Amino acid sequence: MARTTNYFQNSRRFILVLLIVFIGCSGDRPEGAPRFLSLGTGGTGGIYYPLGGAIASLLTLQDENRTYTAEVTGGAVENINRIRAGQIDLAIATANTVYDAYFGSPEFAGTVPNLRVVAPLYPNPTHVLIAEGSKAQSVEDFRGLRVSVGAPGSGTEQISKRILAVHGLTYEDVDVRYLTFTESASALRDRAIDAAIISVGYPAAAILEATATGGAQLLPITPNRITELMDLYPYFGRGEIPGGIYPGVDEPISTAIVLNWIVASEALPNNIVINVLNLIDNDRQALENVSIMAREIDLAFLENAPIPVHPGVEQWWSGIR
Repeated sequence: MARTTNYFQNSRRFILVLLIVFIGCSGDRPEGAPRFLSLGTGGTGGIYYPLGGAIASLLTLQDENRTYTAEVTGGAVENINRIRAGQIDLAIATANTVYDAYFGSPEFAGTVPNLRVVAPLYPNPTHVLIAEGSKAQSVEDFRGLRVSVGAPGSGTEQISKRILAVHGLTYEDVDVRYLTFTESASALRDRAIDAAIISVGYPAAAILEATATGGAQLLPITPNRITELMDLYPYFGRGEIPGGIYPGVDEPISTAIVLNWIVASEALPNNIVINVLNLIDNDRQALENVSIMAREIDLAFLENAPIPVHPGVEQWWSGIR
């Protein structure tokens, strides 16, 4: 009898434990409970990934309830599509991609109406490179050449189309190669391509490799062509690649720029957005230690965001004004 009684007592304890576990696992997650979040970046040859890694690490340190990780991705278009699919929580993307996603373009098979701006990052200068020995003097001379336009699903690839277009070229006029930044650098070094268009902050590892070990040269985009781009697309601006950043570049090179943004779904909790903005506002030096492009971040750019800002941005604004 004692053994039977112990059996039923133990069984009741076991059932009670199961009920407690079931209740604890069911229903809504308590606010502030631990959670893993991901930040979509880009390839390893650019600035997105190392800077995104720093942002993820700093967010993890300041948010005791969440862990953030930076993911290597194909770039801006993939990042936004993955936000739409609920596969990542935050992403870095170029202004042109953000604009096209929200207002509609073929790359997104419609629109992404719940996409919101979280924070501005640095401007991306367009790097136009030619292989060593090339006779090309400008993008107009790329007709018939093997040109890397960036990885499929990247902001660079979208920008390349527009750069070629204002120079009177389409994909039909060049031998298009869809290469990542790192692949472009290797292909330029090996003379497997003649030119590459890369939208990235400086100094980028891929550009350093292409110029330092591959002998590639950077070409300017003239002020007139930049004006055409700005007239057609509101997210382009004027910029330059400073002298002394890359081998063989002693004077500033005129080029077109687009701003980078951190974006997310409108459903992302406000407190996460506020954490991102506080990080950028207060921990700038930590980001500058990763890339000098972080010096170019200006939170005032939020006032001219290409699409609506996240509600968390409004809440953050109200707290500092």
